[in-house]
Amino acid sequence: MSKVYFISDAHLGLGPKDEERKKESRLIAFLEYIMRDAAQLFIVGDLFDAWLEYRTVSPKGFHRLFTKLEECGSRGITVHYLAGNHDYWMRDFFHDELGIKTYLDAFHITIDGKNIFFHHGDGLAVKDTGYRILKHILRNPFNVWLYSWLHPDLGIALARFSSKKSRRYTAAKDYGEEDGMVKFASERIDDGFDVVIMGHCHKPICKQIGNGFYINLGDWITHNTYAVMENGRIYLKKWEE
Repeated sequence: MSKVYFISDAHLGLGPKDEERKKESRLIAFLEYIMRDAAQLFIVGDLFDAWLEYRTVSPKGFHRLFTKLEECGSRGITVHYLAGNHDYWMRDFFHDELGIKTYLDAFHITIDGKNIFFHHGDGLAVKDTGYRILKHILRNPFNVWLYSWLHPDLGIALARFSSKKSRRYTAAKDYGEEDGMVKFASERIDDGFDVVIMGHCHKPICKQIGNGFYINLGDWITHNTYAVMENGRIYLKKWEE
């Protein structure tokens, strides 16, 4: 039977090269595994720790993963990629070169009769007004155009530096007791969605809310978790080669 797979938050490029090589190898092994029975694959943001794509230049170092993603497409697997807060400056590379469907904002789709809402999860924390403002600034098309005039070596280096600084700030911040992501998921389920899928917080969660489910996919840094949907049922699993 055809299955649908979901992953998020690999943050490729985050650590030392040897660690990132092992992480990429885990992802490649996972992609090889799902080629047996996958109909679709959804990447729900932050596949890269800092992705900055210029019109004619994109970050190097990920050709093995790109080759495998392209192979997924050639095997008839539809690959979807929702931008996260670390990889939203994408242009047409993934769509034109790898045949991947890309989304810059939250979207929804129906699979096996289930209405599924996708959101990376960034900007939903109750006490994160500053980031919500910054998100609009960073994703403003004019600001992106201005930044694109920086030399790629400088632009990508600045993006990676900013990414690491942002992660340290986020890890140390107290967002309070109320979980804005769960609240957001509950609202979408009240709107009629059956499943809400997110990433971002790096904590694998499968939580029933009313008549629906909130799934957080965790990450591929410490948890190596993913979700599978088969015949309308969805569940979390941990990747172990």
